[in-house]
Amino acid sequence: MEKSQRPAGLAEEFSAREAWRVFGIMAEFVEATERLAGIRPAVSVFGSARAAPESAYYRLAEQTSRLLSDAGFAVISGGGPGVMEAANKGAFFGRAPAVGLNIELPREQRTNQYQDVSLRFRHFFARKVMFVKFATAYVVLPGGFGTLDELFEALTLVQTRKTRRMPVILMHAPFWRGLLGWFRERLVEEGMIDPADLDLLQVIDDPQGVVDAIFAFYEKRGFEPSPDEREILLNL
Repeated sequence: MEKSQRPAGLAEEFSAREAWRVFGIMAEFVEATERLAGIRPAVSVFGSARAAPESAYYRLAEQTSRLLSDAGFAVISGGGPGVMEAANKGAFFGRAPAVGLNIELPREQRTNQYQDVSLRFRHFFARKVMFVKFATAYVVLPGGFGTLDELFEALTLVQTRKTRRMPVILMHAPFWRGLLGWFRERLVEEGMIDPADLDLLQVIDDPQGVVDAIFAFYEKRGFEPSPDEREILLNL
């Protein structure tokens, strides 16, 4: 069938559906912003959905998140199983709220039960904005493509100053050693990034060390965004 012979009605119907989807996207941004605006300071925690409760990664996430919560940080995770569940669980039994930003995925995503605040997203990109917008730090445990996606997005936004500078902390050094070596041997050596860009990352294996590093970063400036940073976050 020639392009000119295609039914105009199908194209118009698709266009109308796309336009209406914009309202759904807007609704997700509005609801999430209203419900999360008062939950600060907060730390976004990432890691594999496939980590079993008996795994070292699960225990590390739970311990770290409990310390963060008892120190006054809300903990934001993806709301699913594995490290996400461990992060919510640690915070759920602590002082500050456990927040889950849930999304339906074909294989791995199911909502965990340890959420004081639970939001559901249909659109991946709206959910990803919320991880950054309300975080004062990123804590990244071992994980797969989704975890790496969140890590690289955070690094890109901080590097390009599209969000404010914040601690980006990797936990469990053996898992990250090869990637960090590749950063130095390829990205820095071939001029793809500046050597100083590596300073955007910290590697800390001790849960209390994570809490201490976040407090040290904000010691002289406080957790609230400055007026300039608020403007940056508005345009995230």
